[in-house]
Amino acid sequence: MKLRKQVTVCGGAIFCVAVFSLYLMLDRVQHDPARRQNGGNFPRSQISVLQNRIEQLEQLLEENHQIISHIKDSVMELTDTGAVSPRGHLPFRSANGSWVLPFDGRPTFLAVKPQDCQLASGSHSQADVQMLDVHSILKFDNPDGGVWKQGFDITYEPDEWDSEPLQVFVVPHSHNDPGWIKTFDKYFTDQTQHILNNMVVKLAEDPRRKFIWCEISFFSKWWETADVRKQEAVRKLVLGGQLEIVTGGWVMTDEANAHYFAMIDQLIEGHQWLERNLGVTPRSGWAVDPFGHSATMSYLLKRANVTSMLIQRVHYSIKNTLPPRATWNAGSNTDIFCHMMPFYSYDVPHTCGPDPKICCQFDFKRLPGGRINCPWKVPPKAVVDANLAERANLLLDQYRKKSKLYRSKVLLVPLGDDFRYDKALEWDQQYTNYQKLFDYMNSHPEMHVQAQFGTLSEYFDAVYKAYDVAQGARPPDYPVFSGDFFSYADREDHYWTGYFTSRPFYKSLDRVIESNLRGAEILYSLAVANARHVGMEGRYPVSDYALLVDARQSVGLFQHHDAITGTGKENVATDYGNRLLRALIGLKRVIINAAHFLVMKNKEFYRFYQTEPFLETDDRRATQDSLPQSTLIELDPSGPRYLVLFNPVEQERLSVVTVLVNTVRVRVLTEDGQTLPVQLSAQWSSMLLFHPPSVQAAFMVRLPPLGLAVFHLYDSPDSPMTLRSDTLLRLSGRSVTARVCVFRYLFGLFGDIRRKDDPQEVKVQMQFVVYGTRPSKDKSGAYLFLPDGKAKPYNQKEPPVVRVVEGPLFSEVVAFYQHFQQTIRIHNVPGVDGLSIEITTLVDIRDQTNKELAMRLVTDIQNGDVFHTDLNGFQVRILFFA
Repeated sequence: MKLRKQVTVCGGAIFCVAVFSLYLMLDRVQHDPARRQNGGNFPRSQISVLQNRIEQLEQLLEENHQIISHIKDSVMELTDTGAVSPRGHLPFRSANGSWVLPFDGRPTFLAVKPQDCQLASGSHSQADVQMLDVHSILKFDNPDGGVWKQGFDITYEPDEWDSEPLQVFVVPHSHNDPGWIKTFDKYFTDQTQHILNNMVVKLAEDPRRKFIWCEISFFSKWWETADVRKQEAVRKLVLGGQLEIVTGGWVMTDEANAHYFAMIDQLIEGHQWLERNLGVTPRSGWAVDPFGHSATMSYLLKRANVTSMLIQRVHYSIKNTLPPRATWNAGSNTDIFCHMMPFYSYDVPHTCGPDPKICCQFDFKRLPGGRINCPWKVPPKAVVDANLAERANLLLDQYRKKSKLYRSKVLLVPLGDDFRYDKALEWDQQYTNYQKLFDYMNSHPEMHVQAQFGTLSEYFDAVYKAYDVAQGARPPDYPVFSGDFFSYADREDHYWTGYFTSRPFYKSLDRVIESNLRGAEILYSLAVANARHVGMEGRYPVSDYALLVDARQSVGLFQHHDAITGTGKENVATDYGNRLLRALIGLKRVIINAAHFLVMKNKEFYRFYQTEPFLETDDRRATQDSLPQSTLIELDPSGPRYLVLFNPVEQERLSVVTVLVNTVRVRVLTEDGQTLPVQLSAQWSSMLLFHPPSVQAAFMVRLPPLGLAVFHLYDSPDSPMTLRSDTLLRLSGRSVTARVCVFRYLFGLFGDIRRKDDPQEVKVQMQFVVYGTRPSKDKSGAYLFLPDGKAKPYNQKEPPVVRVVEGPLFSEVVAFYQHFQQTIRIHNVPGVDGLSIEITTLVDIRDQTNKELAMRLVTDIQNGDVFHTDLNGFQVRILFFA
């Protein structure tokens, strides 16, 4: 009421001053002798001027009145109209000492209905092969398969192709990693740009030459530097079928660590680029290098209208057990036709057939005198008339043996490797020698083979044609496979599971940026739509869209299978980090600008400030490898600070929000003036030191779906709903209690866990263990997990310092060990957060060598040998383990 009176008095005073000024001006005109003429009569011209001025003043007074009304309304909206909630609505302690938090009784989350999960509730065809069943029968014993080390001898009858000749499609390719040993830009400068420049020239020399390309991140960068002539040449090659873009993603994404949102986003970024610049949509998927394959990727490709796909890195024992060509993902509307490459690698020695010693002889980049040779000590020979028949028959023997692993008489033979065809010489070596072999084979009917260069889709089309089925349809008698291909091993017990946790900091940063990207896209779309609706599109910074594009491409680049995996070199990881940080800064700018525009009730007062943003973000990162630092909200008695929260999901959310303020006299109000209970906790700068004057203020908010909410923070001595938490410090057996912050919990989860409204208890023990690595040449690292035995308990000489915080909204236990700091928090709120235990571990083991730290949970859950785990955040997979 007091503030309302002040506003009314202020507005009245302004009005009075304006009226009095008008009176003085009129009085001055009336009494000014110089203005009198003809017995006190004004000339008509001066009367007209005066009338115009009066009208202008009246207009100004009217505008002033509107401004005063707007200010009054705005101030009234920001004042506490609801006052403090009565005592019955305050958090209070129950008889057993626990905190009870009043709640409005509205639903806290939505129930899942069958119709919400159309895929889950839809009809499914029965899979012929279940991955779980395959794992249960495999011995994983790594038998010696002869020249094909992980395989077995292949024999055939010479007349098997007499009635139906073997069709061979040799598919030249160059696998370009957008960062690995070198950074993305360094690879492009040193190799990739030369590959694509040579491609334009060399494919045009002979229409029988074919080539496939996958990574649009590189292709788009090359396109920006290519002249119009090269661009038109590429369009002609694509239109003529000599060049095919396969998969068409921004990168060849990792399939284990990547979240499905980022997997989709990088696919969209690549496909949209192709549509804009080449007018094509990829038909076939190509994944030769991700370290294992996820069913999520096959599902997404099918939904992107990709009809067929190829995979390579699958456990060698599984390759020997499964039928290599099958449809993947049981279900009539999600099946995709999948080709599995059968051998060790995707390089030339392991693609023409089962004997790498022979296949290497047909990698003509390894001709004597070059920079690389064949490890099997038998070099390639240039194809000439004198050896043409011998060379053709030797290669055809490998083709025939490889074809015995498949059901049809259509064979795919990739021809390439990492960053191949960067020299014009290699184009000539490979294409010229192979064309001689093809011409010889095709001109000798007794060989019963038709060999040619081809694209990936040409191969798949030939398979469909052989069975007389439509493109993407399941040929008769082809098995349906359900499951995924993790974990991957290429030989012996070399399991590629180390990359699941390599460089975890960057894996975390990736998820942070993904969430910011999604939020920025939603807010930008809402703001632009709103600006158009009110006719202010010209005043809103639509140039922010460029920041969204940059962020999408940076996040997309990081999904590469040597980026989010953590398998790139140190300088490459730093380059990725800098790109991600730049993207994050740009996204925060987009969010700030959109939120600023959307929260203003009167858009006429909106002004865009390029250098001085209207809002600040809740945290900042100084460098690409630093942890985020919370923004301190400085409150003072002169007025409120405003906190804008955004809910980027399409459901209402009930969450606890924690901010950093500079006073314990904080009071938090909703937009309609309701005072919220606030929990105060100390901000610690280290294990034992406070960080004055910073204080953590936590409060519970209900946020609308895809909506913004504004909260008002005051420095107010009258804060009855602001409650200070209790802190207990345990230092080597002695306890220190301080009335500074709040929570009750049994540290380390050594004991029972149960919900307050559920009598069932689950026994949980948390353990920290350490793995070493075997002393042999092959060690655990960025790719592999090769421990030296069973894990050993983590030990340190001194017991950890433990800090226990108890309060009405949340309680937590923080334990400080030598190499890590762990926080376990539970929330005393309804909904999902209240049903969860939040565990955060900050690890620093830089002073350790060849050591891996793991957290292990031991429970009394009787799950047998079944384990459920996440798959790309999209689905849950079931594992069996011994």
